[in-house]
Amino acid sequence: MTVYVIVQLKMIDRAAYDRYQARFFDVFKKFQGRLLSADEKPAVLEGVWDRDKLVLMSFPDEAAFRAFADSPEYLEISKDRKAGADGIALLAKGFEQRLKQG
Repeated sequence: MTVYVIVQLKMIDRAAYDRYQARFFDVFKKFQGRLLSADEKPAVLEGVWDRDKLVLMSFPDEAAFRAFADSPEYLEISKDRKAGADGIALLAKGFEQRLKQG
C-alpha cells in the first residue's frame, strides 16, 4: 500500500539545510520514492501555518520508506537537515482501491 510522507519545516540554519538539500537527491534516487512537492510558499487555505516549507513524498509501501529513512546514506545527510530546520514529519497510509468486476 502506498504511503505518503508529509514534512513541514521551519528553517533555523539555512546554510545547513542547503547542504542537506544539495545531497538529498543523490540518496533519494537510490530508493523507490517519488518527490511530489517541495514548496516554500504553499497556499494556506485554513488556519495558521508557521512553517517555511512543505515536502510531500510517496513510497510504494512502508518498507520502502523505512529502507530510505534508515539507510546509512540518509542518516548521514539528515544531520544537516536536523541542524538546519525544525521538522514535523508524518507518515500517512494511502487508500487501497479495488474495483468490483461486474
